[in-house]
Amino acid sequence: MDAIDRKILAVLQAEGRLTVTELAQRVGLSAAPCHRRMRELERSGAICGYRAVVDPAVVGRGFEVLLAVTMDREESVAAFEAGLAEIEDVVHAERLFGEPDYLIRVATADIAAFQKLRDERLARLPGVQRMTSTIVMMRVVDNRPLPT
Repeated sequence: MDAIDRKILAVLQAEGRLTVTELAQRVGLSAAPCHRRMRELERSGAICGYRAVVDPAVVGRGFEVLLAVTMDREESVAAFEAGLAEIEDVVHAERLFGEPDYLIRVATADIAAFQKLRDERLARLPGVQRMTSTIVMMRVVDNRPLPT
C-alpha cells in the first residue's frame, strides 16, 4: 500500500459515494488506474464494504445507551453472543479483556423502550451477571476515518 492507496482510502472514508472519476480527480489519477487501485483495495480486504450512515433520531432510535455487561460464566459466551445478535436494538457490541466483558451500544426510541428491552431481553441473556447502563448525551466523534 502506497501513499496514493492511503489517499484513496481517506477520501472514500469521508465521501463513499464519489464516482470513480471524482475520486480519481481528488487523488490525482486518471479514472482507469484509480478504478484498478480501488478494485485491488477491495480484493485485498482493505475496503470491506460500503454503507449508508443513518441518523438514529430520524428513524426513531435517538435514545442511545452504552451498556457494560459482566458475565458470570465463561461457558455462556457463545449463547450470550447468539442472543445478542438477535436483538435489533443492539447496534454495536464488543467483547473486551478484563471487566466489563462486553461494551454494547443500544439505540431505542426512548427511555421506556430501553427499560423494557433491558428488563425483558438483555438481562435474561445467558450468563449475564451484571449490567451497567450509561445514557449517551451526544456523539462527539462519529465515523471518524481511520488514519492513513
